[in-house]
Amino acid sequence: MITSEEIKRRLWDGANELRGSMDASRYKDYMLGLMFYKFLSDKTLEIFKANSDCGQVSESELVEEYAKARADYGESLDKMIQGVLGYFVLPEYLYQTWLKDIAIGEFEVQKVIDSLNNFERTISVSGDSDDFQGLFSSSTIDLTDTALGSNLNERSKNIKALIELFQDLNMVALQKSDVLGDAYEYLIGQFAMESGKKAGEFYTPRQVSEVMAQIAAKTSNITSIYDPTVGSGSLLLTVKKHLKEDVQKDLNYYGQEKNTATYNLTRMNLLLHGVRPEKMSVKNGDTLSEDWPEDPNRPAEGVLFDAVVMNPPYSLANWNKSNLKVSDPRFEIAGVLPPDSKGDFAFLLHGLYHLGQTGTMAIVLPHGVLFRGGTEGEIRKRLLNKNYIDTIIGLPGNLFTNTGIPVCVLILKKNRTISDPVLVIDASRNFIKVGKQNVLQEKDIARIVDTYVERAEKTGYSHLASREEIIENEYNMNIPRYVEAIDEEIPHDVDAHLYGGIPQANIDELKTLQTTVKNVLDSSLKSIRDGYVQLEKPMDELTKEVLTDKNIIAKSDLIREKSQAFIENYWKKLHEINNILDVNPLMEEMLVGIKELLSPFDGIDVYDGYQIIAEVWKKDLTHDAELIAGGGFYTIGRIREANMVTKGSGNKKREEQDGWIGAILPNELIAKHLYSEELQVIEDKKARLAAVEAELSELVEATKVEDSDENVALYESLKKNTEGEPQDSFESKTVKAELKKITKESSSYALLKQVDGLIAEKSVLGKEIKTKESELKEAVYERILVLTNEEIDELVFEKWFGTTVNELVKLIELPLKKELNILEQLHKRYAETLDDLDEESTKLEAELEKMMSELVVR
Repeated sequence: MITSEEIKRRLWDGANELRGSMDASRYKDYMLGLMFYKFLSDKTLEIFKANSDCGQVSESELVEEYAKARADYGESLDKMIQGVLGYFVLPEYLYQTWLKDIAIGEFEVQKVIDSLNNFERTISVSGDSDDFQGLFSSSTIDLTDTALGSNLNERSKNIKALIELFQDLNMVALQKSDVLGDAYEYLIGQFAMESGKKAGEFYTPRQVSEVMAQIAAKTSNITSIYDPTVGSGSLLLTVKKHLKEDVQKDLNYYGQEKNTATYNLTRMNLLLHGVRPEKMSVKNGDTLSEDWPEDPNRPAEGVLFDAVVMNPPYSLANWNKSNLKVSDPRFEIAGVLPPDSKGDFAFLLHGLYHLGQTGTMAIVLPHGVLFRGGTEGEIRKRLLNKNYIDTIIGLPGNLFTNTGIPVCVLILKKNRTISDPVLVIDASRNFIKVGKQNVLQEKDIARIVDTYVERAEKTGYSHLASREEIIENEYNMNIPRYVEAIDEEIPHDVDAHLYGGIPQANIDELKTLQTTVKNVLDSSLKSIRDGYVQLEKPMDELTKEVLTDKNIIAKSDLIREKSQAFIENYWKKLHEINNILDVNPLMEEMLVGIKELLSPFDGIDVYDGYQIIAEVWKKDLTHDAELIAGGGFYTIGRIREANMVTKGSGNKKREEQDGWIGAILPNELIAKHLYSEELQVIEDKKARLAAVEAELSELVEATKVEDSDENVALYESLKKNTEGEPQDSFESKTVKAELKKITKESSSYALLKQVDGLIAEKSVLGKEIKTKESELKEAVYERILVLTNEEIDELVFEKWFGTTVNELVKLIELPLKKELNILEQLHKRYAETLDDLDEESTKLEAELEKMMSELVVR
């Protein structure tokens, strides 16, 4: 049994190993193309099997049955499969036939080339034909390319290895469970990260896609969606993921892509995600040069969509190569053409033209569109006057692999009333660093989307800009004009510096402390003059009083009670999950649920709780829930898998089994809970071994620094390097040899004997530890198979939710500790007054004068 995460990891590891030095943006076409051809072959065999009476047979037997039936029925069989799929793959051109040729040593690269070329001739002449034509063109998948190998033998070897990478994957079964589409999308993302600047041609980072897609999915009654710069199709598919299943079935997908290889990638990606050919219309063309799609019933009128999403090339120069005029219907609304040097608004206006009256458009662009002047300023003014701009979301810089500039997402609607304000969200400071990239966490995405849905104003984060404000700012929408960043630095108070004390105004700003433990705070402060107070207790004492206050304890107990009930509820649901398609909806339900649970508690950031649950899913639950859905909770709990490790390097690198591991239960967890006594014995021996090694190290150091008779023999017994110089450890045979040279009565004999005993003990301990660890491993391997239901419950709960409740309860402490830290800073800041400094200065001057008077002039 294999999960989506394991498939992703295996395929990406394989890709890295096989592509060598080939550029990732190029290698992706080969890998993803052949992966898709395996899918087409598997679909062909599935349809043949469903319409034949071959019963339960192996895959190789099914291929033989298909070949026999093809010989008997010829074109009638072709047309039957073609009628269902829109294509067919002949028996001699199946992916499985390539694998058979590899197995018997008869593989030829030309056979693969012939197979891909023949596919074009198997496509039905129907409305679906465009969805399959040209997928394997030589411009996309050129198997004669010397980048795959400098000669035919090298190319053959590398192509065979790539073909074998997918040999045991049932693409049809994986597609039905959404695993195949997820793996394909994952590979596209990984290739994008490796491709650097070239990634912008085909991929939008997942977190940016999520923000845009979740907002676009809020549009009611979505039946069609359009991406004019579709890339790999990831934006369309991310929107699909956030729609209800019945809506997904009726959704029509439209996209246009200029790059032919990326256009092919889009079609493959949609098909692998279960989008039926009749539901997708993807065109290989230049979006700006020629408008598409047009309404077939109304020539020269564009098709309108319920949702438009796009991530166009930023500030594209020379975009108007077709010499378009302002009379083009797409640009009439603006009254002017965007500047030829920057195509940002050209893409925006194209998307807006195709947006339905009640639809939602989301586009990601550089911040310059918010404030640049000239014709761009005129276009922005026209859009704002018509009130088409609904929301502006500022994102952090360095989110994309192909540019470090910060970007913004613009949400546009056509059905806004003239008085509706523009929501401005500044999410530019909410991210974490992962390697060189900035990344939005799940809580950051949720905060953006919730703020959008609620149209909420949050200090330092979001603002509803009125028409009057926008006009006052001369239609400049630069985000800092509307959302002022919160200054975390507290201004200095001159009076407090001069005379001491903490300003009461600063104390009043400690809102969480004031509302939850005001009595504790007040009792810790003493007024020293009007408007200034003094801290009367040490900070550690005050912190303890705050965190143990009855109000905080009561609040903690309530959150603990509610969190335990929350976890118990989903613990039961996870037990019972039996369909892999229910995994993501259950995750979404749990994430929404934790926000609802925490929202009544003042002072707690519900998005911190959201992230805690998101991390549980990311770390363990997604993987384990997929397995449980396919095999049952207790059955999966008793399954063990081979623990494969990589040994060697280069050409000698190989996979070897190193024992067994639990499918969902870590061996370490089983040992910790069920073999605690055995673990303790091992730990005790390891502790003694460490002590022995420390004693030996001390003796080595003593030997080096003390020049005494008793240390001469020790010095001689140190292990020698190749030049005969002593090293930093003793050697058993040298110690024993030295013992034979000296008498028992000598001063050095006792020390040598001590070293000899320690070396012997170290050797025995090492062997005992190794034996005990091996015995424990074997015991755990066998125990996995016979775990009781109760043991599985205990262990899995510990793995999933062992610390979750405590983490949620600790959310109460975070704002309290933050404000206590501020109080401590204020206390230290104003601890020294002007009088204290004067006194210190006077004291230092006196000391200096004394020293000067004691100086003797010669």
